[in-house]
Amino acid sequence: MSSSHIKVRLHVAPENVILAKRNLGKGGKAQMFVDSEVTRCCDKYIPFDKGPLKESQDWATVKGSGMVHWDTPYARKNYYENRGRGDEGTAKGGLRGRLWFERMKPDHLPGILKGVKRICGAK
Repeated sequence: MSSSHIKVRLHVAPENVILAKRNLGKGGKAQMFVDSEVTRCCDKYIPFDKGPLKESQDWATVKGSGMVHWDTPYARKNYYENRGRGDEGTAKGGLRGRLWFERMKPDHLPGILKGVKRICGAK
């Protein structure tokens, strides 16, 4: 019994080409969308007194970098220690308070992922 061989040549595009085609490259549309949505969705969770902390996210975020940060001297302290005692704070039944990014995710992550799938052409 003779055996037959089949030769198959597989050509795969470079990783960066594949990612770019799906808008997933570094700084691509998908990452810019995620950064923008995280910034937008966190807005109502961020402690608010006079506004500098909440407003610092707009100029501190480099769209498409995958990093969103709030740049004020007291941002870290508020993120980990804020007690949510303001008018819209967590202590009064509102959303504003500590760990705003972590608390935003359960409410908004499904919508963010849906948007990314649309941008990337996923089904």
